[in-house]
Amino acid sequence: MRGSGSVLAVLAAVAVTLGFLLVSTAVPAQAAAVRIMALGDSITGSPGCWRALLWERLREAGHTDVDFVGTLPPQGCGIAHDGDNEGHGGALVTDVADQNQLPGWLSATRPDIVMMHFGTNDVWSNRPTATILAAYGKLVDQMRADNPDMKLLVAQIIPMNPSTCGECGQRVSALNAAIPGWAAAKTTARSPIVMVDQWTGFSTAADTYDGVHPNAVGDQKMAGRWFPALTALLGTAPTTSPTPTVTPPAGACAATYRTVNQWPGGFQGEVTVTNTGTAPRTGWTTSWDFADRRISQSWNATVTQTGSAVTAGNAAWNGSLAPGATTAFGFVAAGNGSPAPAVSCTPR
Repeated sequence: MRGSGSVLAVLAAVAVTLGFLLVSTAVPAQAAAVRIMALGDSITGSPGCWRALLWERLREAGHTDVDFVGTLPPQGCGIAHDGDNEGHGGALVTDVADQNQLPGWLSATRPDIVMMHFGTNDVWSNRPTATILAAYGKLVDQMRADNPDMKLLVAQIIPMNPSTCGECGQRVSALNAAIPGWAAAKTTARSPIVMVDQWTGFSTAADTYDGVHPNAVGDQKMAGRWFPALTALLGTAPTTSPTPTVTPPAGACAATYRTVNQWPGGFQGEVTVTNTGTAPRTGWTTSWDFADRRISQSWNATVTQTGSAVTAGNAAWNGSLAPGATTAFGFVAAGNGSPAPAVSCTPR
């Protein structure tokens, strides 16, 4: 047919043009949310309100691209949060490993990061430290089989002093003393294991309601310990708009205050410390004026109050902050949570 060659050439050109337009106008895919599994027993899941507090702090810090995952639903806590978890009340980590329960949970949720606080019931059941660590190792192997790039936060578990187990405190101490060596031997560059100290400074008398499970203060402490370790894995929070570049002094730090909770005659406060300088910091001290308010408990800092003057210095584990890194401490006080004081920060 005459002219068929030219017609085909025109059609081909049109097809190429349409293809170019389709490719050039395609909307870039959004990065998937980081999937985080909290794995453990009732301290993690029943109701495990430290997860709600941790979720809240992540959102406040700009980490809106996270998804807490698990086959278990949330159990309240009075704070809006993503409550999916893998905290099985009464579970022993040795049983979970022996019965190969974890692979099913992993395949259903596909986590990128696992936060594991596990072993309390094993200690209570007098399972040997070596047996518990072997179970940890099996779970890590199963995680890496599911996701070779799995990142893992493993807690030195909170202390326990139940009325029915006088030896439990020493057993927890023995387990926690062995975890750093186990983590160092098991970690890899592709699938790092980061130890999170939930043990030091945690009081069974002040921070639990039964010698085992955290109360409101204990939940705050646990969230405060998970937060810097988790955000270090998550990296810098995404921003919605460009921010101006500011070069702060090498030794600068900043502190912000917020009232977390309030009740008649008392309140709970929190101070977040940020290294705003360009060099690492090895310690910090904050101070503020608390007229007509008196601090009765504190955690994650050494707090002193003389009259209305309050001074809070870093604990042994959270003084070292890289540029841009943050840490937080909290307290309970008598009086009114507002107005918020102006808090100053001095690096050391």
